[in-house]
Amino acid sequence: MNVALYSTGGNKWAMTERGRLSLKRDSNTITIGPSSMRWEDGALTVDINEWTAPIPSRLRGTVKLRPHALARQAYPLDAGADHYWRPIAPRGRIDVTFDNGTAWSGEAYLDSNWGDEPLEHRFRAWDWSRAHFSDSTIVYYDVAERHGEERSLALKFDATGAATSINAPPKSALPRTLWRMKPTTRGEHDAEPKMVRFLEDAPFYARSHLTGKIDGAPADIMHETLSLDRFSNPVVRAMLPFRMPRLVRRR
Repeated sequence: MNVALYSTGGNKWAMTERGRLSLKRDSNTITIGPSSMRWEDGALTVDINEWTAPIPSRLRGTVKLRPHALARQAYPLDAGADHYWRPIAPRGRIDVTFDNGTAWSGEAYLDSNWGDEPLEHRFRAWDWSRAHFSDSTIVYYDVAERHGEERSLALKFDATGAATSINAPPKSALPRTLWRMKPTTRGEHDAEPKMVRFLEDAPFYARSHLTGKIDGAPADIMHETLSLDRFSNPVVRAMLPFRMPRLVRRR
């Protein structure tokens, strides 16, 4: 289970890879080692009990997400429909409490990706962004398939979770990351999104907080960029255990 906690007191990251014996699931619950998430009374509850990396420290807490509405449709990301993305809850209420005293409530978003093969076999890269407004959520999703085709989704979700395709504004470049990645986003010519701060800066992945305007309305924007070409690089693969320790129990 990947947990990324950003705060003024310092960021914390946990992502321990575990073997199949550490996984249990049924129709409502998935347990991965000492952590779990479950659907209960219309809410998703995540119980976190992890160790951070690369500097070990305990990270315990609970996240509860109550969707305002559920979006039922899943969208193919590639031409062969081998990979899908589903925005499960384009918007919801979130309550977060950690044992170290960190706690807050606010707006949330929940989605899921799945496919029939490793991502790096089908894609070279993608850029994704999401912004909440008073009565809607807008998502832009640009993917580059490994064999050259580029595909884009631009969707507006209303308060019921229903989606409408919209015209995506032009692409605009964001500042390079410390690892020299070149993220792009979507933005209007007269109000291109601006970087507020990088939240995550890794050799193949970056997460950012942006600000800008969409359809003329001010927007706080969450953005991510993923380079699967970089992820496939053997040098990058050798670096992963420093942030993603592995605990595998065999039969």
